[in-house]
Amino acid sequence: MNTFTIEGWRKSVGAKTSTPVEMMHFRINEHYHLLLEQAEEALMENGLDDMMVNIDMNTMELQTSEDCGELADCQLRVYLSKDYQRGQFHLVGHLAKDASLVYSNAIMIDQLG
Repeated sequence: MNTFTIEGWRKSVGAKTSTPVEMMHFRINEHYHLLLEQAEEALMENGLDDMMVNIDMNTMELQTSEDCGELADCQLRVYLSKDYQRGQFHLVGHLAKDASLVYSNAIMIDQLG
């Protein structure tokens, strides 16, 4: 199981830019690691831009900061880096209180090894 503490961002509905939120903490277990690798392979084979992996927020042990707030939903967005065609993912969700988009910085799937 891999634990991450990573910077997050919030983009309010109708806003043009995102603002930083304090660190997000979450875990990627073996099940999600396998799903991320499968998504990376599918992107390479099919030429898609990205894929979303649905997650159970309880198994992620997701913790957001007070300045962020509780998420109503959460997925992992998988895409290939433009330079190296390597799989990367980041957490994407919406705030429960106002539906603002919330996302983390990207993490390389290779780091899960």
